[in-house]
Amino acid sequence: MMPSLFTDLLGAFFGSIVGFVLALVGGGGSILAVPFLVYGVGVASPHVAIGTATVAVAASAFANLMPHWRAGRVKWRCGAVFAAAGVIGALAGAELAKSVDGHKLLMLFGALMIVVGLVMLRRRGAAGQEGVRLTAETARHLLPRLIATGLGVGGLSGFFGIGGGFLIVPGLMLATGMPLTFAIGTSLVAVSAFGAATASSYAASGLVDWPLAFVFVLGGVAGGLVGAAAGRHLSSRKAWLGPIFAGVVISVGSYVLLRGLLA
Repeated sequence: MMPSLFTDLLGAFFGSIVGFVLALVGGGGSILAVPFLVYGVGVASPHVAIGTATVAVAASAFANLMPHWRAGRVKWRCGAVFAAAGVIGALAGAELAKSVDGHKLLMLFGALMIVVGLVMLRRRGAAGQEGVRLTAETARHLLPRLIATGLGVGGLSGFFGIGGGFLIVPGLMLATGMPLTFAIGTSLVAVSAFGAATASSYAASGLVDWPLAFVFVLGGVAGGLVGAAAGRHLSSRKAWLGPIFAGVVISVGSYVLLRGLLA
């Protein structure tokens, strides 16, 4: 077993990478947390890695929610319904994942990363209805869509221990027709809720390394500050960052899947 201090330093380092990517690219970075914890930090149990990662995901999403809230880019009613339905799915997904063999779970995770990377290569349109709201008049159309989409996305989020922002954003756009900028801000309500629900489930089973989660979050905060500064300098080249990050996700996913197959 590696010395605790060295493990903490590795946790902070890889957490800073996740935070940097989240701030620079704007989403999807949390999917790197589990493979970083398993293959970078050396967490032996995939289930503990997932449980620990969800704590970091929830904390990071909540911290990033505040600026979007202040900028008025959060549709709270839509986000609350989506999150409430998704929490049910996340809890069910987390319970199912804990019954799956850890190595098989990692293989499925690697396959998901490849799919996510391919989806991220497709650019998302920013058009939408900025004035869309969940009211008594629109509830008949919006509620069924929000609940159904939230359940499905929450289930995947809980099963794989990820924030699911890359699924929540298009899910909100599909269910409500809101623009991309509002979908990104509103998605953080659901990511925070999904992460907290999944983390609670794993914590109840003793599958969260709390000291490691703490240093991972601290590293993420530091990396996020650097990523935000880098993003301002690279604003003219943002179009290239998404495809590059998608390539990284596909590469890491292929590595995780190959390791699982060889094992």
